[in-house]
Amino acid sequence: MQLLFLGTGAGMPSKMRNTSSLVLKLLEERGTVWLFDCGEAAQHQILHTTVKLRKIEKIFITHMHGDHIFGLPGLLGSRSFQGGDEPLGIYGPPGIREFVETVLRLSRTHLTYGISYHELDGKTVFEDETMVVESAELDHAIPSWGYRITQKPLPPKLQIEKAAALGVPKGPLLAKLKNGEDVLLEDGRTVRSEDVTDAQQPGFVVTILGDTRFCENAVSLGKDADVLVHEATFDSDTQKLAGDYGHSTFLDAARTGSLAGAKTVIANHISARFLPEDDKRLIGQVKDVHPDFHIARDLLEFDWQQQTREIKKK
Repeated sequence: MQLLFLGTGAGMPSKMRNTSSLVLKLLEERGTVWLFDCGEAAQHQILHTTVKLRKIEKIFITHMHGDHIFGLPGLLGSRSFQGGDEPLGIYGPPGIREFVETVLRLSRTHLTYGISYHELDGKTVFEDETMVVESAELDHAIPSWGYRITQKPLPPKLQIEKAAALGVPKGPLLAKLKNGEDVLLEDGRTVRSEDVTDAQQPGFVVTILGDTRFCENAVSLGKDADVLVHEATFDSDTQKLAGDYGHSTFLDAARTGSLAGAKTVIANHISARFLPEDDKRLIGQVKDVHPDFHIARDLLEFDWQQQTREIKKK
């Protein structure tokens, strides 16, 4: 699992940051990618990465402000042009279907694939054999939602050498052992799955929040997450503006991460008033609240296993 930040700015594009868009890369887990929010020119940012539009399986929208949705119609059209013919799921607040269908109809944009729409109601929004996605409403100027993505526990890893030493032949018996079943050999001996497999490993938990003031639902969604992506539009000196406009400060983001027990917090949706040279000062405001706190930049990739690295533009 990797998180690739396409746009990390607030409100409108700036020279340093594009508007909100984030890719959750699940290529190893399910061979696809998921997109969270789709601000203006998100597909332009994708051109600087290895992400393929046809690999986008699901799009999750946090809220209906333009800096989170204005890139969506163009991206949907380009997905057709680039050979995307697999169905696409779009998840978001009430109104997301009307927005997409109206723009596609008025622009006479024809898609080569079907779209299923899932408007949020505060329950589990998606679940299959590998993943669960839950949502909860946050505290913003308009209805805004956060998502908690949980990978289900990974299947036990088979220790093939140990199984072979116990006389298990290649074939279906190995598959049964890997799936947790004990097997009976031809000589009458039983080989237990737990004796030839590693312990089941938990999957990852990622929390991605829309725009919000500090609120309890944000803490709940981020409970024990491996990484929490939290907006931080303002700092301690502009805290009143944060409250007035339904946003958070860097300190709010760190506090949410700390109360939730999230391992890593990545601040996103950064005001254009903050420049790269401000990062050290801003992190200094929160270092005593959460020890593993990062400020997102466009085209920064966070790897669940390898931590952070920056992708250079071509």
